[in-house]
Order: sequence, then C-alpha cells, then structure tokens
Amino acid sequence: MISLTSPVKTKAHDWPAAAKLAGLCVMTMILFFIEDLALQAVFFCCVLVLYALPGSRFLRAGLGPLKLLWPFIVIVAIWHLWTNEIALGAIVILRLVSAVALANLMTMTTRLSDMIDVVRSLTRPLNQLGLKPNVLELAIALVIRLTPVLVQKGTHLSDAWRARSRRKAGWRIILPFTVVALDDADHVAEALRARGGFDPLEST
Repeated sequence: MISLTSPVKTKAHDWPAAAKLAGLCVMTMILFFIEDLALQAVFFCCVLVLYALPGSRFLRAGLGPLKLLWPFIVIVAIWHLWTNEIALGAIVILRLVSAVALANLMTMTTRLSDMIDVVRSLTRPLNQLGLKPNVLELAIALVIRLTPVLVQKGTHLSDAWRARSRRKAGWRIILPFTVVALDDADHVAEALRARGGFDPLEST
C-alpha cells in the first residue's frame, strides 16, 4: 500500500472496509493461481479500468505512486531475461503490479481508522492468548501513514540532486534518504513518548 486516502470521492469510499479487505485478499489469491500470460494481462487491464472509472484525476493520483515499483520490475526482468524465461517474467511483473495496485486502490478509498477497526476486530481473539493486538494496530497505521511521506521525501531528494548535477541520483541518495528515515523515526518516537508512550503490555 503506497497511497493515502484519495481526495477524489468515489462510490468505493462508502463500501465497508471489511468487505474491501476481504475482496483484496481474494483477488490477490486469484492472481497467484493465474499462470497464463494472457489472463494476467486481462486482469491487469481490469485493474486499470477500476482506476479509470472515477475519472482522470483519480487515475493519475493512483497510478503515479506505482512508478516506485520500477526497480523491482527491472530486477525481475533482468533475471528472467538471463534465465530465458521471458513469459514467466512477464507474468511475475504483471502479478506484482496488479497486486500492489489493488492494495493501493484500497488505501485510496478507505479511511485509515476504518482499516484499523477491521484489524482490531480480526485480532481481538489474540487477547485470549495473552497477546496485545494494539501493537499490530499501531504498526499498520504507521506503515500506511509514513510510507507516502517517505516516498515524497525521497522524490524531493532526487529532485534536489538533479537540480545540482546532470548525473542521475541513483545510489547516491541512499545515505541521505536513510538519515531522513531515521530522523523521522526519532520524531515519531518522541511524539509517542510525549503522549504518554506506548506500552505493548497494556490492554487495549
């Protein structure tokens, strides 16, 4: 999941979060059972249609962040070209992009609080085992909320590099990006402590 809730209101925003999460799980499972390249391509086209239905603004907002997948796509493509399994590589790439796009579509049309409520309901039985699901709830919320923030900061670092050099940034921004991520983690930890901290042993 790499986007926050979309500013464009769609009908899917009013659907129950539990139903959308269940649908996401089912569709992802179906993806991994499809071994035919043509069917994978059809599935991917259907995902694109889902993005296009709410309009061009929603389409751009949804597909833009998917560009972050290009390093993984390149690695998969190079490997399968090396092993001479081009069709299999195409299937893996389509499966990867479709799965991430579906998860991204859910986060765009679902409030974070609604997703956390679903997680809380699913993990409530863990209380009977002495485990505290509030740790998982917080972790999911932080991942969903902070991932787009880090993506945006990584983009700003790349833009700053391009403004100062004709060479591509590439690996050169890894170190400053790591520093930025660690700095954000410190700020989040300080914010949690300022609000009373977070004790995983406390009951929810």
